[in-house]
Amino acid sequence: MKHPIIPCLWFSNQAEEAVKLYISLFTSSTVNAVSHFGKEGFEIHGQPEGTVLTMAFSLNGQDFTALNGGPLFSFNPSVSFYVVCETETEVDFLWENLLKDGSIMMPLDCYEWSSKYGWLSDQFGVSWQISLDKPENTGQQISPALMFKGRQHALAEEAVHFYTSVFEGSEIKGILRYKAGEGETEGTVRHAQFSLQNQTFMIMGNSMEHNFNFNEALSFQVLCDTQDEIDYYWDKFSEGGSEGQCGWINDKYGLSWQVVPAILGELMSNPEKAGKVMQAFMPMKKLEISRLLDA
Repeated sequence: MKHPIIPCLWFSNQAEEAVKLYISLFTSSTVNAVSHFGKEGFEIHGQPEGTVLTMAFSLNGQDFTALNGGPLFSFNPSVSFYVVCETETEVDFLWENLLKDGSIMMPLDCYEWSSKYGWLSDQFGVSWQISLDKPENTGQQISPALMFKGRQHALAEEAVHFYTSVFEGSEIKGILRYKAGEGETEGTVRHAQFSLQNQTFMIMGNSMEHNFNFNEALSFQVLCDTQDEIDYYWDKFSEGGSEGQCGWINDKYGLSWQVVPAILGELMSNPEKAGKVMQAFMPMKKLEISRLLDA
């Protein structure tokens, strides 16, 4: 069974506030599951028993996880969410409400790729690109967009081929390359669109240096039904990358992934099981389904 790849947003104890805002702004939005910190593992997580650990939610068909992880990581524009709006009214509504207490990265204006587009960071630091566009151009309203910049820009096309090779049934939908005279190396990636597990992803490329990189504030959860699947993705992402705790792993480009059993969300949302399961998985790097079930 193919599961969606789920963006996970690491908040500094603001997950509930952020989810409340997002589901108020996007149509067909729901909170699907909530898990809480237990007394187990307090010496590691330091959170009072019963406070919210994660919230699984959906925004117009796109699944997300919000995590109360504390102040270890901060959001930055290396990963943003490209939002397609069919009307100017919708563009204005999202722009005005997401911008409250946030900041503008590219002003809302007419650009060559959209007659109304803007890029902002919201009050929590999450980046959104709001665009007047046709849904059929992306296949979904909200698409994760990865920025390959500086020296890493030269690896953008390699990354497209790597990610589509990892996930079965993937497709490269198109690569827009820089032309001569556009201030970048001719032929390098300006924008790429590809699908993983039937979900649209984007890569944007430019050679400008920025003082941010991919980090664990925004990761992607890969849900696995079997230990063989976990082993497969762990091996793929660990090659040239770095292994973390609790199923977290950074690939060779620095992008953060969580390779986790699909059953983990169900276990963690059960108050009678969550504490023991957390105690079992916190010491692990690559997660072992059998040990979680035993717990």
